[in-house]
Amino acid sequence: MFQILVVEDDKELRDLFCTVLSDNGYTAIPAEDGMKALDILESSYIDLVISDVMMPVMDGFEMTKAIREAHYTMPVLIITAKEDLADKKKGFMAGTDDYMVKPIDVEEMVWRVEALLRRSQIVSQKKVQIGTSELNCDTLTVCVGDTSVELPQKEFLLLFKLVSTPNRIFTRRQIMEEIWGPESETDPHTLDVHISRLREKFKNNPDFEIVTVRGLGYKAVRKTV
Repeated sequence: MFQILVVEDDKELRDLFCTVLSDNGYTAIPAEDGMKALDILESSYIDLVISDVMMPVMDGFEMTKAIREAHYTMPVLIITAKEDLADKKKGFMAGTDDYMVKPIDVEEMVWRVEALLRRSQIVSQKKVQIGTSELNCDTLTVCVGDTSVELPQKEFLLLFKLVSTPNRIFTRRQIMEEIWGPESETDPHTLDVHISRLREKFKNNPDFEIVTVRGLGYKAVRKTV
């Protein structure tokens, strides 16, 4: 079960976020400010941090910077009352992975948590094997025997996502949010272009193929011998 640290000085909001996360199958750990959050990180394994910005003792940006300086790599989702560009830039420069503006839609918060956790799992997993094919995150390559194909980052992440869980259908929205980010204004047609390129590059691959699930999205399936 994923453990999520909820850093919020407003007790009502903190309790609400923890309850919603618990109802969705996560273990929520509350902290009332950034200093308390750092103490918890030293003693508990945390998969993701949700943090308010305006807090006493240590604000969310300072906490995020301290988390990155301590070499923690878990995703950080910042929640703030401000929506100006300068504030967002400050958050991302500190090491934030995603950003939400109050008032918070808790259902959207859960979607963003799921997307961030999926992305972090892709990065941490590093390699995946399917048949004789090996996908390596460090080199962005697909190796089959002595043959190695290096892919552009987005193409590799897309293929890695599909191949990591064969036969699982991923909707177009899931893929776009995870690979291009929930705030991306990328044309959805870009996904079709990337799929077409991958199909062309791996049309003779002996282990997998990418299948379109009409009206839903895409999946990778194992080829039968």
